[in-house]
Amino acid sequence: MLRISTYLRALAGQSPAPRAAKPGSTRAPVVIWNVLRRCNLTCKHCYSTSADIDFKGELNTAEALATIDQLHAAGVKVLVLSGGEPLMRPDIFQLAEHARQYGFYVALSTNGTLINESNIEQIVAAQFDYVGISIDGLPDIHDEFRQMKGGFTASMHAVELCRQHDIRVGLRTTLTMHNHAQLPDLLELMREYDVQKYYLSHLNYSGRGKRSSKIDAHWQMTRDAMDQIFDRAWDDVQHGIETDFVSGNNDADAILLLQWTERHLPQHRAQMETMLRAWGGNASGAGVANIDNLGDVHPDTYWQQHTLGNVRKQDFKDIWFNNAAPLLLQLRQHPRQVKGRCGECQWLSICNGNTRTRAWAGGNLWAEDPGCYLTDEEIGIAALAEIKCVAL
Repeated sequence: MLRISTYLRALAGQSPAPRAAKPGSTRAPVVIWNVLRRCNLTCKHCYSTSADIDFKGELNTAEALATIDQLHAAGVKVLVLSGGEPLMRPDIFQLAEHARQYGFYVALSTNGTLINESNIEQIVAAQFDYVGISIDGLPDIHDEFRQMKGGFTASMHAVELCRQHDIRVGLRTTLTMHNHAQLPDLLELMREYDVQKYYLSHLNYSGRGKRSSKIDAHWQMTRDAMDQIFDRAWDDVQHGIETDFVSGNNDADAILLLQWTERHLPQHRAQMETMLRAWGGNASGAGVANIDNLGDVHPDTYWQQHTLGNVRKQDFKDIWFNNAAPLLLQLRQHPRQVKGRCGECQWLSICNGNTRTRAWAGGNLWAEDPGCYLTDEEIGIAALAEIKCVAL
């Protein structure tokens, strides 16, 4: 995840440079936990291929509480409760309370359609540090993508209720060729609804998202969208508006941010590059982990095809730190041993080979990421080829 506003505030002198763990280091990760697989929606890009049915073998309440104990023992500080739709799990508030007692930063990742007047007081009482609500376009696009008529209205009503109760809220959009033109309107919703955070996610080819790769945003569309995000984030920084813009699932965004800084704030270009190198790019298997509804542990949410261990059989601490699987060791190399354009890229130490699951969807886990929108010239391949040609 690229914390755009955090870096821009540092450039503006409003906050110190963010502290960053050594890239590739073994550390307690942010844990995204799919507490169940059931969902009231069947979104086209769903990485967990959820549906409105019961899935067998899910962790019961006692096992789920024990999992939180394990995460605390492993030093985890940030826990994202996701799904499926986490509000469909009857004990979700009990789990949140248990995590809060340990001092976790607890976030709720929801489609928002189940937040209403009947449960808003429970959500307030749960004291979530953050509630992320998915909005993938204006009503027509959002409802079609989420396959629920009235879904946009229900989700925005959830945003409104949360803000009325002073809950920190973020909008999350998965960028596709169908909604990129609506991004300016989505950003305006932040103003209208007093939303504090905006998360732009690039499409990752996993679950139903793998089948939806054909609707991934064209590279120029992606670049245009990121420029809009950078411009809005910087405008808010200059006007003292406390918003937080982040992007995820395409670490090439960091290079685009560096280019944006060179164009608009050239005096800060070196500082930006230093911060981005300290960040180190994709952190799957190092700074990010996923636990699914069955208790299986994965390098992140898009790695459902590869299991590292199960919290029913082994403590999370042992899975993550003590008996690390070969895949984890490979993912924790920095920079990673990637091939193709990624292996030759001059910015590899910043993006760290980008999202490996897109490469895996193309047939080779360590091949170049097909979602990278940077040109050969931008990543230094063209210059390298020219040097080789001169040498010959």
